[in-house]
Amino acid sequence: MNPDRLPSTAPGLLFGLGLGGFVDGIVLHQLLQWHHMVSDVEAWPPATVSGLEVNTLADGLFHLGTWVLVLVASLLTVREWRRGSSAPSWRFHVGLLLAGWGGFNLVEGVVNHLLLGVHHVRDDLGGPLSWDVGFLLLGAVLLVGGWSLHRRGRESART
Repeated sequence: MNPDRLPSTAPGLLFGLGLGGFVDGIVLHQLLQWHHMVSDVEAWPPATVSGLEVNTLADGLFHLGTWVLVLVASLLTVREWRRGSSAPSWRFHVGLLLAGWGGFNLVEGVVNHLLLGVHHVRDDLGGPLSWDVGFLLLGAVLLVGGWSLHRRGRESART
């Protein structure tokens, strides 16, 4: 173990991206059923059986992608341990998780909600823009707050 070697930021950020995607997919897609991956695409309305099948497949592929992010984060964590990096402090790691989650929200919100328009946070409403903006604001708060927490954890590890 090399206590002078700070842990990498990559595993924490990837864990945050993947877990943020899982929260989105599990809570918004499955539990609340506010939207699916392509629920605002006219060709695949989730109100039809064939449309719901396409949306369910797209949701599954999305979850597979988030699972791969978590798997890669796990592999990078083990690699860091084997290289002798010290374990991250809670502030260092949780800050990266929150920053990664915020990054997920920002990228997913800008790309899928605003640019591609394949779904919105609330596809079941007539005016989803306010929900999309709220999702982006939450992402920004998570990113900035998480990065700030991470930096405090990194600075305390150096002293």
